[in-house]
Amino acid sequence: MTESGRHVVRLAINTMPLHPTPTFGRADSLTSVSKRCRKGSNPPFFMKTQYFTASSLDGFISTEDDSIEWLFPLGDLNATSYPAFISQVGAVAMGSSTYEWMLRHAQAVKAETGSPWPYTQPTWIFSSRALPAVPGANLHFVKGDVRPVHAEMRLEAGSKNIWIVGGGDLAGQFHDAGLLDELIVQVGSVTLGKGKPLFPRRLTTPPLVLSSVRQVGTGFAELRYEIPRK
Repeated sequence: MTESGRHVVRLAINTMPLHPTPTFGRADSLTSVSKRCRKGSNPPFFMKTQYFTASSLDGFISTEDDSIEWLFPLGDLNATSYPAFISQVGAVAMGSSTYEWMLRHAQAVKAETGSPWPYTQPTWIFSSRALPAVPGANLHFVKGDVRPVHAEMRLEAGSKNIWIVGGGDLAGQFHDAGLLDELIVQVGSVTLGKGKPLFPRRLTTPPLVLSSVRQVGTGFAELRYEIPRK
């Protein structure tokens, strides 16, 4: 595999250092967790649900045909704060398009990581279609309302956070339910004109709160936003 090829695989696998926060643990029942996850209410011991991804300068995470080759020349994404980020992740949510990208590039992922599935965390795949499972991966195929799934993910995550890998509409569904706490985006120094949007929602009131900015080489800026409760 070429070095530029490795970069795009790393994005899919690894797509600001976090400050660990206490959370409620596995002893809580699913019902009590669900009650504390209602829109507009913070649980007494707060953990984060985060959407961490990369975007073009004009706000697209991929082209219309789900290609992320535009990322090839922008630098090595392992130079970002992903290692610190993933160390605090206890559960993962992924849309069907992202999952199918992983399936199509399983050999490249295996060459880079030693396994066709790079995550040790339990992963929930949101899809209305039947999709093949990756042997040995801890996968849960789900559809419909994200709220009961999020409550289950919280229990599985234990003392760690939840990562919404993508796509943008799935992250938007978590936001609509009042469950998204943070947006971390690596903004690349290219424009695509059109494609799959970063976050297909209108967020104006209240606006996102910019909490940190970090330059990564000459190709990326990492922006971290807190999502305020209404």
